[in-house]
Amino acid sequence: MEQEDKSFPHICNALTILGAKWAFLVIAELSKGTTRFMQLQRNIQIIKTQSLTDTLRLLEETGVVRREVFPTVPVKVEYSLTQSGIEFREVLKAMDIWAIKWGKPSGNQE
Repeated sequence: MEQEDKSFPHICNALTILGAKWAFLVIAELSKGTTRFMQLQRNIQIIKTQSLTDTLRLLEETGVVRREVFPTVPVKVEYSLTQSGIEFREVLKAMDIWAIKWGKPSGNQE
């Protein structure tokens, strides 16, 4: 049996995404399908406009989100998950499973 590499040298890529304050919510919302900025903002009401813009830019830079611009008047912009973003949901699901098993219940604070 091969010894497993315990240093996880590539995890910084995932941590960059996970470090974005609103990335979870944006990825979860885009998991429902392609959407425009204003609809995304309406669906995730707690995120301010600039924070949503910053989060989308980060997710686009990291290859998780695709931004598609349509040359219409006014310009139409749609956001969707890339294949990388779709697969990143598996990371989030694994974290959720871990949290269910090992996380503290919401009401218990020490």
